[in-house]
Amino acid sequence: MNKEILRFIPAFEAVLFASGEPVSIDRLSAIFDLGIDEINDITQEIKDRLNKSGSGIELVKLENAYQLCTRSEYGEYIRKMADMHRKTPLSQAAFEVLSVVAYNQPVTKSFIEQVRGVDCSSTVTTLIEKGLLEERGRLELPGKPLLYGTTKNFLRCFGISDLSELPPLPHDEEAARSDMGEQLSAMDVIEEEE
Repeated sequence: MNKEILRFIPAFEAVLFASGEPVSIDRLSAIFDLGIDEINDITQEIKDRLNKSGSGIELVKLENAYQLCTRSEYGEYIRKMADMHRKTPLSQAAFEVLSVVAYNQPVTKSFIEQVRGVDCSSTVTTLIEKGLLEERGRLELPGKPLLYGTTKNFLRCFGISDLSELPPLPHDEEAARSDMGEQLSAMDVIEEEE
């Protein structure tokens, strides 16, 4: 990497830190007037430096965006500092709704209910409040039902960069329900305090 590109590293860190949210590659490109290859070189250098220094912060890629995050191994101290409540595990119904949405998004509430066979209004509302689901527009049908999809927080909580990292669905419907329930309940989801 040339010295010209290296000079952007502190500025990148400052922008990512100040944002507090994922910053898209396109936005970084516009801010620094750099190409995507240069953006990728800089972010890789930042990742390497943070890893080598043993920093409590890491640079995480979430789909087409980057965010500075604390390392999960220091979560205990962060919870103490923020005086957070004990982790609240998601219900089986919440995991099922997340599975349906993650694999089929964007979807309507009626689609989720059709797959699960029960009303899911309160579960969808809870998942939106936890920042795991979000509204993604409306379907062009009578009544214009809302469409739902997963969020970047969903990716962060489940430790994946994008939806392509989700485990493949088994062909057998019974096996699919069992496997997804086991895989998702094994993941640790932390409720964010408002």
